[in-house]
Amino acid sequence: MASPFSGALQLTDLDDFIGPSQDCIKPVKIDKKLGSGVAKIHIEDDGSYFQVSQDGGTRKLEKARISLDDCLACSGCVTSAETVLITQQSHEELRKILDANKTAAPGQQRLVVISVSPQSRASLAVRFQLNPTDTARKLTAFFKKLGAHYVFDTAFSRNFSLLESQREFVRRFRAQADSKHALPVLTSACPGWICYAEKTHGSAIIPYISTARSPQQVMGSLVKDFFAQQQHVTPDKIYHVTVMPCYDKKLEASRPDFFRQEHQTRDVDCVITTGEVFKLLEEEGVSLAELEPAPLDSLYSSTSAQEPTSHRGGGSGGYLEHVFRHAAQELFGIHVDKVTYRPLRNKDFQEVTLEREGRVLLHFAAAYGFRNIQNLVQKLKRGRCPYHYVEVMACPSGCLNGGGQLKAPEMPSKELFQHVERLYSMVRTEAPEDVPGVQELYQHWLHGEGSERTGSLLHTSYHAVEKASSGLSIRW
Repeated sequence: MASPFSGALQLTDLDDFIGPSQDCIKPVKIDKKLGSGVAKIHIEDDGSYFQVSQDGGTRKLEKARISLDDCLACSGCVTSAETVLITQQSHEELRKILDANKTAAPGQQRLVVISVSPQSRASLAVRFQLNPTDTARKLTAFFKKLGAHYVFDTAFSRNFSLLESQREFVRRFRAQADSKHALPVLTSACPGWICYAEKTHGSAIIPYISTARSPQQVMGSLVKDFFAQQQHVTPDKIYHVTVMPCYDKKLEASRPDFFRQEHQTRDVDCVITTGEVFKLLEEEGVSLAELEPAPLDSLYSSTSAQEPTSHRGGGSGGYLEHVFRHAAQELFGIHVDKVTYRPLRNKDFQEVTLEREGRVLLHFAAAYGFRNIQNLVQKLKRGRCPYHYVEVMACPSGCLNGGGQLKAPEMPSKELFQHVERLYSMVRTEAPEDVPGVQELYQHWLHGEGSERTGSLLHTSYHAVEKASSGLSIRW
């Protein structure tokens, strides 16, 4: 059975997937107390396991449970091969929290906050034949009907990720001689790409990766820090759920770097995909189109936002465009009105250059899909990478085509993607500097309290995963 995770990276379609090894297989727990000496494992037709000792004794074995933390620490596979490991992050877990709140004693409820990505919103808009604004408002109504207290838009947190990415690039460009801040800068918003980089290339690639947190994890910082202070609760009293177009975002939320030791809570407690939201709607017998809309919540003020917003530069967040425009102005005093892409070997590998008097000042690229990522990495390792900055995404066509997005069997995938892309682009776009509340939060809540706080809330670090021995590869 093909996995539903990361559709562009399916194990059944190796055109764009780095295949897993078997080092990570951990199928059963062995009971060493049974008998002595060497024991064998016998597998029944129904898939159950039995340990058979030398004296003929047998014992049924339980399947081992592997957590997302185990998965992140293992070098045996990348991205979608980890699908079977995810049990604690699902729409069923969200239901459990909402049900527990209904029976909890006064003061014992957890504040349920749901943050919705623009990509998921666009996918649902296509399915229900709605415009993005109505989709956002009806989703807000649906989640609040289920028992959620607040529903936010992750486009707001993306502003902080873009601003930090801009600053980081300019800082690294001006300090190119410092090997700790090497060029090119490779984006870090895609957890599938990060998982691959850490497990496959480790220290050879990590110095190039941007340390700016993704919009999901910046939203985690905002909700569990700023918003918790606003609500006069500790971070562990908030249950934060994100709706994402990608199953690999579950892995990102589970990284130890995003766990708050003091309050024993994660910045993002649960990630559900666009498809899982659709399952929730089906289980509730609700059609999104028939719901009465509710106003979107605003993270910064007590007033409600009137409509969802997004950013220029494509369905993966517009990192290349925003950093390119900012760097052109900041480094060379050149205002860029329109960013012109030059396609290379395929539509998922494109270049952008800034030139003056025939000299290339900035050379940026976008590399989507593992075929292009592998070529990029090989160039980098050989010292032949000509770029200053690369927007890297694991899925071909980027986040709008994430594995967690809704499928339409009656519609060709290319046509479906074009519909999602069109609706995504219908939303009003704003530059991060112009969004109400962003500058106030950015200057006073973050930078106003010191660079150390900014670093912990808006940046992260990456870690090479030591490769396991290949001598344990097993054929059953």
